[in-house]
Amino acid sequence: MPALRTFALCHQISTLSTVNLNKTINTFIGHGNLEEARKLFEQSPHLTNIVSWNSLISGYFKHNNTQQAQYLFDEMPQRDVISWNIMLSGYRNANNPDKVYRCLLHMNRYGDDRPNGLTFAVVISSFLHIDFKHLIPQLHGLLLRLGISLNVFVGSALMRGYIDLDDYKGLARVFYEIVDKDVTPWNVLILGYMKSGFTSEAQRTFDIMPRRNFFTWSTLINGYIENQKLNEARYVFDKMSEKDVVSWTAIIRGYVQYGDFMKALKLFKLMLNSGSTRPNHFTFSTVLYACAGHSAVLVGNQVHACILKSGFPLDVVLLTSLVDMYAKCGDIEVAFCIFESIHVKNLVAWNSIIGGYARHGLAERAIQEFERMLKSGIRPDVITFINLVYACGHGGLVEEGERIFNSMVTEYGLKAEMEHYACMVDLYGRAGQLEKAEKLIEGMPFKPDVVVWGAFLGACGLHSCIELGEIAANGIYTLENDHPAVYSVLSKIYGDKGVCSDITGLDKLMKKWRARKQKAGSWVE
Repeated sequence: MPALRTFALCHQISTLSTVNLNKTINTFIGHGNLEEARKLFEQSPHLTNIVSWNSLISGYFKHNNTQQAQYLFDEMPQRDVISWNIMLSGYRNANNPDKVYRCLLHMNRYGDDRPNGLTFAVVISSFLHIDFKHLIPQLHGLLLRLGISLNVFVGSALMRGYIDLDDYKGLARVFYEIVDKDVTPWNVLILGYMKSGFTSEAQRTFDIMPRRNFFTWSTLINGYIENQKLNEARYVFDKMSEKDVVSWTAIIRGYVQYGDFMKALKLFKLMLNSGSTRPNHFTFSTVLYACAGHSAVLVGNQVHACILKSGFPLDVVLLTSLVDMYAKCGDIEVAFCIFESIHVKNLVAWNSIIGGYARHGLAERAIQEFERMLKSGIRPDVITFINLVYACGHGGLVEEGERIFNSMVTEYGLKAEMEHYACMVDLYGRAGQLEKAEKLIEGMPFKPDVVVWGAFLGACGLHSCIELGEIAANGIYTLENDHPAVYSVLSKIYGDKGVCSDITGLDKLMKKWRARKQKAGSWVE
């Protein structure tokens, strides 16, 4: 290796210095040769300094050897704040917040060097979205006690911590404590206000910002979408003088999220016609879901062709979106062919093809794919079992559905959720086993929701069962006393049984419930 030859030459002419040693160690580490770096380090104890130790520790962290990094750190004759920050960053990157916490405590108790701004930025970023986030205010107080000024880097990290705590007052307080602000803390402030639902404050912050970037606009658009204000999001989007792919994708995803698939597809067409912005993987994936939701297979074909022409590599995300689109648009065979082309199938891909077969009533094929998934080493999740029980219900496989439902808890340790019970009620109902459905509802670990009662009422309507139909209707009434579909289903049951004398009683009952008629209603696909 050139670096090793350089070192040997330096050694021969007796000009090797600490600087050269550290450069050579870093060269070895950069080439991934940690053994040579460690050997050189140990053979030159008279030249090593704190920089040498820090470099080697950092190298072990970069190559995911946290045990050796910790061993070296413990053996260090002297440490500086950089040493501590390397340890904190290494454990943060290893996703080990507990080690970060313990390292920080050790630094405060035994370290000769005080933490600096980078120390706090690393620690705060380690504690986001996890159980340690309650320590954010204490870290803020420690920052103030140590007299460390909040720069953009540290302040923005601290602001995100307060966002995780849903403390918008703390968020604003940190914002005003930052001495020299660039666009980043302004963006974080807008993000926090939006997350707390304070859309007016977010808009006012946006209006007074001295400078904005694309992320600013996208944050505001996404915030309005998350707060169910799609019209406001579109207004902000239309005001943008220049639109990047992130903002286009955000507004398209907004329409998809709220079920307005046609507008999402029209926006995608506008994006293509603009000529200034090319779609990316996320854009294509979002548009494919719009095609699936609108059952627009022809548009889906065109988007598929556009993906191929664009030269984007067909990764698992795009291919899974194509599988989902073709399955929901009715072409399950094409969906399966695309699924088979995925070299490394993840759980989302397997759920897409299993769900596709379930929607097409192909229960046995859904179960076959489930068994293939298990053999490939992929562990199922709650979505997998929703698809499987749904498939069994539409395929008339009652015993298989029961076995799968029970195995979710006994074999895979997953907790049955409301959707699983709704599918099981639908399975029993379609098979005419209404008593089993009633017993299942009575034994649920939580109160059934409208979907569960609706599935039961729909089954009672299918089999014209008056007594259980009234129980289901009463269950719905306790949750939504004006659900309009109840009248239609009960009317059908009474009509099928020819119990005309009860129609007057039904009218009185529905007036009591303040129900409103509608043309049609369904709880289960």
